[in-house]
Amino acid sequence: MTITPEAPTLNTPVDVRFTTAGTPLAVRYDGKIWAVTEEPVHWFSRDSWWETRRNVPVGVGNVVDIEHWRVQVRLGGSNSPLRTFELRRDPLSEQWLLEAITDN
Repeated sequence: MTITPEAPTLNTPVDVRFTTAGTPLAVRYDGKIWAVTEEPVHWFSRDSWWETRRNVPVGVGNVVDIEHWRVQVRLGGSNSPLRTFELRRDPLSEQWLLEAITDN
């Protein structure tokens, strides 16, 4: 599955299991466990708070950093083809979203 102009993002909730060092180990998507096979890429982007008009009480913390991971995965315990998952977690959320899938 590849993201198309008609469907630029998936924004599908997923469960992510992390190592003790804080890097993704596996992703549960569509009822399947996808094992991370390569070193993931981690970065942050900024929320356009002026567009979302998010009202947050003083002292809540960081409300603008969006966390991202790009991970290469394959179905756990198989030699299935590699896929790339783009994961995103919005500020003030504990839920990870699968933003995009690319077939390698």
